[in-house]
Formats: sequence, structure tokens, C-alpha cells
Amino acid sequence: MCGIISYCGTSDAVPILLDGLSKLEYRGYDSAGISILSENQSPLTIKTTGKVQELRNKVATLAPKHAHCGIGHTRWATHGQVSEINAHPHTSGFVTLIHNGIIENYHEIALKLAEQGKYPVSQTDSEIAAMLISHNYDGDPIKAIKRSCEELEGTYAFCILFADHPSEIYCVRNASPLVAVSTETGSYIASDMTALIEYSKDYFIVPEQHIAKLTKTGIKLLTLEGESKEPQMLHASWDAKSAKKNGYPHFMLKEIHEQPNSLLTTVMPRLKDMNISFLEEQIPDSLFSDFTRIVITACGTAMNAGLVGKVLMEKLLRIPVAVETASEFRYGDPILDERTLVIVISQSGETADTLAALRLAKERGAKTLAIVNVKGSSIARESEYVLYTHAGPEIAVASTKAFTVQMSALYLICGKIGIIRNLFSETFKSSFLQGLLNLPKLVEETLLLEPHIKEITHMLTDVQDSFFIGRGLDYALACEGSLKLKEVSYIHSESYMAGELKHGSIALITDKVPVVAITTNEETFPKMVSNIREVKARGSNIILITDQDISTCADIAEAQIPLPKTDALFTPFTVSIAVQLLSYYASVHRGLDVDQPRNLAKSVTVE
Repeated sequence: MCGIISYCGTSDAVPILLDGLSKLEYRGYDSAGISILSENQSPLTIKTTGKVQELRNKVATLAPKHAHCGIGHTRWATHGQVSEINAHPHTSGFVTLIHNGIIENYHEIALKLAEQGKYPVSQTDSEIAAMLISHNYDGDPIKAIKRSCEELEGTYAFCILFADHPSEIYCVRNASPLVAVSTETGSYIASDMTALIEYSKDYFIVPEQHIAKLTKTGIKLLTLEGESKEPQMLHASWDAKSAKKNGYPHFMLKEIHEQPNSLLTTVMPRLKDMNISFLEEQIPDSLFSDFTRIVITACGTAMNAGLVGKVLMEKLLRIPVAVETASEFRYGDPILDERTLVIVISQSGETADTLAALRLAKERGAKTLAIVNVKGSSIARESEYVLYTHAGPEIAVASTKAFTVQMSALYLICGKIGIIRNLFSETFKSSFLQGLLNLPKLVEETLLLEPHIKEITHMLTDVQDSFFIGRGLDYALACEGSLKLKEVSYIHSESYMAGELKHGSIALITDKVPVVAITTNEETFPKMVSNIREVKARGSNIILITDQDISTCADIAEAQIPLPKTDALFTPFTVSIAVQLLSYYASVHRGLDVDQPRNLAKSVTVE
């Protein structure tokens, strides 16, 4: 969740660290800090609360000396309040450290160190880790890291300076990500390629329980025993331009508008000769013919994509599908066996809860298929099979294009199962595949509604509460719309199955409260109209999102978002654009930080 960057080379480390932290700020922006190390000097640490710009200002006034080696961190607080003393880096003895993750047994280690008269000055688990490594240090960084890793429980990505090794940085990880790049100007390591893409598109992911030793001449990958290992090199398919706003006022709006291309690059390579092919992913057809039930597990927006997948698959395949919140999955003792296909969904491929769910599914003998956006990520490496989404980097904390490509991946999987099991007639197969081919154009048409949605969103500017309602696929999109709105606008929002309102939830409806009603299914449209009238009778203001003809009931809504007409199976793609724009402009009208909403971080790498 926190952002980490380290550099050792021939260039000035300070601007590299600050620029890297700016690119990683979406991973955490409670506080930030850097430590630089020069020959024959102690590490110079500068840190502050607030965003990276605050750190830039402080660094400028302190004017640190030119240094070629340093580490930087932008924090999303877990242990300890947001304060300068709790900000990273942390120093203990010869050790200066930055950390992404959570040390679960930090309290036990702190008690052990206290017995020897060693006490932390902060409230963080990260400082305890620095103290432990310092306690185990006798001049050999590798041995100190190995001994400490044997004692630590939890998740971590550490970058460590040793004061008596001024031209070296040592990095180690367990679960939390670290990616590394080596160039002629030096060695770089970060928690995300967005900080490194301008230096090289060739990188490797530091394997768990391995040490990366950075020097100005290169990176050595070592086991905890100090044995050399050859890294597995990867190549990024996007460039530095993809991680910039390119004229848009916010990353969120840019990423909303990138969805036609994201769908194009995710869907089209898998559609060949009017069929669905996963040959490039080496996913065998047998995977889709040998199971009796599907379990989809994910968190947040990815789980809402799973809800869409459930409705779609049960309708078209007649296979039971369960959608499980990954954070609860392994604690519920789920029923899994070799006849279960577990689909795990994660944009980053590093979501801690989802990774834990994947590991449990494998332990129980289930087949596993991951939908992720990042090559070489932990979930991608550990899943039996992987279907990559090709959305490129997503910088805004609130997910947009990742959601639609995750849905499209589930549509591809559903179509593949239907074809393999001969569940589709030739006519339906042709219609379904044509619907997938049309997705980029369909989303482009929906984006044309942006000026209209921008005006409607003024209805949300001064409200404290809102509700989203829908049925079937529309309910799944109501869940996502409600999540998006609360994420970026701080409006309290709840989503409900429209038919359940009268069973208790309608008690929450008060005068003028906005209700976003989503109805795109012709079969349930009359029922939805009745549900809308029920809440309208209690004084609510209705924002209607629909592709249906409302000429016979035009009085039911204060505002309408008229979606492009399409097959009912594919309306999640039009609705998702509408609710994303609705949420985006609600945040803009309220004068909020759209890309970096309070208390949130992009990649959740702790449980």
C-alpha cells in the first residue's frame, strides 16, 4: 500500500527519489520521507507529514549534499497515527529502513528488544523491524537480514541502508511487491513499475525471501544464504506516457476515457475466427470442461466485477457460481475440491487477501484461474492459469478501466465455457461474440454522454446520503456505482436490490435524498418502475440510468441518463461508464481530491 523507491548509481539520488515518490503517491499519501547516504557520512533523513510536495519543499530548504545512494517512501498509515515521527524512513543503529506491509508479531519482538533496553521512538511496526535488523547486525548485511526474516511474521518489502556500506542498498520482500531495473546510470527498485518505466521497460520482480543488492554497477539477486540467482526478466508493454495525465485534469477522467482502448486490447486478441482462444495464455480447453461449480473471489471493485460474472454465468451456463469476499474467504472454511474452479480477480496481482484466498484454493485441490493486470505479480505467478487484462497502468485510486476489463475477461471465460460445453447455439454464439467485438464502440458511444452527466451530477453536490438500486445485472452495477461514489465524493451511499427496499431499507429514504435507479432489463423494467415510484413517494430525487423507453412513465425521474441501446447482456459496460462519470463529477463539484481520496490507497497489500 505504501510507495517505495530506492536508487544507487552515478546520478543525483535526490531528484530520482522525489520524482519516483510523486509517481507512487497513489499508493499512500499520509506522509513521505527520504534517506540519502554518502561516503564517510551518516544517512541524512528528511521526512514530513502530508503529500510528496511537502517533502519537496522541505528538501529544498535543507539543501542536502549531492548523494548517489538513497531510499524514499510515501506512507499509507497502518500502525501509528499520521505524524512525522511515524513517517519513514526509520533508523536504528547502523540500519535505516523503509517498509511496505505489516509485521504481525511486532509486539512480541518489541518486548524482546525491551528486555535489552531497546525501545522505539515511533508507534510503527516498521521501526521494530529496523530495530530487529540492527540488533542482528554484526557487519554482514546478508546475515542480519536472514536472521531477521526468520523471526518476522507478516508481509514486508524492505529497502535498507547500512551506514557502513554507503554504496549499497539491500532489499527483501515477503508478499509485498518490489520491482527492479538496472541501467547504465545505476540500479533502481520500487514497489511499482510506474516509478521506473522512464528508465527502462525491462525489469524483474524480486522473488519472495530473496535479497536484491543494489550498487551503482548493477543489481545482484541473492538467496537468504547469499547464493547468486539469475532474475527472471520481464518487459513492460506500456511506456512512461501511459502514466501521465496527457492533458486531462485528473487520472480518473483519463482512465475513464481509456476504456475503449483497454477493452480493445483485452478482448480482441482472444477472438479468432469467430471463436474464443486462450492459446497464447496456454490455458487448455480441459480447464473449462471438468468442473461442476465456480467460486469467484476478490475485493472491492474486483468483487463487483465478480457479481456481474455470477449473474452472467448462471444465466448462460446454468452452473452454480459463488462470489466470495477475499478477506473473509479463508476464514469461512469454504467448500472446495478438484471439481471447483476458483477465479481470483486483482488489478495489481498483489492484493493480500486475494492472494491468501488463492493459496487456500490450491491447498484444497481446486483449479485456479487468475484475472490480473500486472505480469509477474504474486497472484499471476502462483495461480495455475492466468488471463491478463491489458489495461495499462491505472493511477487513480478509484478503479475504472480495471473494472471494465475484468468484466470483459469474465465474459470471455463465460463464452469459452459455453462453447466448450456446447451450451450455445450457433446463432447465440455468433451474437455473443459480436457483442464482445462491439464493446469498444459501445463504450465510446456512452462516453458521449459526459456533458449531460456532468450537469446531472449537480444534484449530488450538497447531499450527505444516496442510494443505488437495481435488479440482476443492474444490481451488480448498483454495487459498483455506490462504491465509486463513496470512494471519491465521500457521500454516504448504499446499494440495494430494488425489490428488497420494502423489506426494511426504505425506512432510510428521506425527503430529497438522491436515488440512482439502474434499469436496463426489459423483463424487469415494470417492476423497477414500481420500485422507483415507492421511493419517489417518500420524497427522493431520482436519477434514472436506463436504455428503456420511459415515455409512458416520464414523471418518475428528476433526471435521466439515456444509455445507448444494446443487447441486455452487455449493458454492464454502458452502465459502468455512466456511474463512473457520475462519481467523478460529484467529486469535482465538491472540490475534492479525485485521484487520491482520503484514507485510501491503490494497491492493498496488507490483510
